[in-house]
Order: sequence, then C-alpha cells, then structure tokens
Amino acid sequence: MSWSDPIADMLTRIRNAARVQRTHVDIKASKICEGIAAVLKSEGYIEDYDRIDDSKQGILRITLKYDQTGCSAITEITRTSKPGRRVYVGVDNLPMVLGGMGIAIVSTSKGVISDRGCRENKVGGEILCTVS
Repeated sequence: MSWSDPIADMLTRIRNAARVQRTHVDIKASKICEGIAAVLKSEGYIEDYDRIDDSKQGILRITLKYDQTGCSAITEITRTSKPGRRVYVGVDNLPMVLGGMGIAIVSTSKGVISDRGCRENKVGGEILCTVS
C-alpha cells in the first residue's frame, strides 16, 4: 500500500479489481478519493460507492460496473498528476480523452469534477487522472 499517494493507491486497487472481475473494492477513505468516486459514479463508470465507518478513517466500498459480457466499464485508468510532478491546466487546455469518449478528473476550486464540468463552469485545475 502506498503511504504517500492515496489517489494512486485507489486507482491501482480499482484497476486490479476490474481485471479479476470483482464486484466491489475497498479503499481507505479520504475527501479526495470520495470526490473521485463521486465523479466516476456520475459519469457511469461505477455502479455506486458507499462510505463505511470504522474506528479509524473509514473505508470507501466501490461497486464496479460490468456489461452483459463481463467487460468492465473502466478499460483504462491512469494517474496524470503525481506527487513529484503536478500537472495544472486552464480551461482552454483541458485534454480530450479518446476524443471525448473518456474523461479527465480534475481537482478545482469548486471541488473534484470531470473535464466536462470544468468546461461548463469555466474553471481549470490539477488533472488527477484520466479514465476511458
């Protein structure tokens, strides 16, 4: 488990669980990870997420989404901005992931939102990850 980068740990757990077709995955809860899960749910990449309270910081239980053939809704999820190299962009320079078929998750002053939400609100920020 990664102590210095909880976002990369979250993305790796989701990626690994999707590869072995798990129904859900448990992640240590934080505000940023909950924001990413909310964006993934609103964009249709996961079924649902739930915060489970324990005696420590809590757990996010993410229910993954599959089609009828068993293929995951998330084919690729990659970390863009890392602790050693932060990637900030303005609203004009937001990437189009797969020509608009994927999303970029961005941390802005208005919270964690998708690149579509950034264009609607006309805000830029730090690109956390891309999902396709």
